[in-house]
Amino acid sequence: KTIEEMTNREVVNALEIEMLKMPQLDLPIKHYFSPGLYARELFIPAGTLLTGKVHKFEHLNIMSQGDISVLTENGIKRVQAPFTIVSPAGTKRIAFAHTDTVWTTICATEETNLDKIENLLVANSDAEYSEFILAITENKKWLS
Repeated sequence: KTIEEMTNREVVNALEIEMLKMPQLDLPIKHYFSPGLYARELFIPAGTLLTGKVHKFEHLNIMSQGDISVLTENGIKRVQAPFTIVSPAGTKRIAFAHTDTVWTTICATEETNLDKIENLLVANSDAEYSEFILAITENKKWLS
């Protein structure tokens, strides 16, 4: 496929494959918990191109500092803090930080173990996300 024939998701996945061939940054993360909520705050240095994870459930994203171009459901948007967006389940973002940026993802969970949170809330690939959705759909059919 040419890039013009690819979906946004296919472009993001293709870019991510190429990005993984380059030296990787270790981005600092702060974790916050309150009853029923988990927040993951990421510091993104200026000049960083990054992709996000595939989240299994709808969640909030809050940019409290910075200037970033990010793929939204309506295409690439350049936004400055403060900026908040609701990400639908299955969203995978790509972004470029024009300045140092602080991006926080907020998810609903009672879990506090970071490995368990990752397993509960994140799919490691589009195929894994599709399997997750299929399992939910089959479970709903079985319950009704």
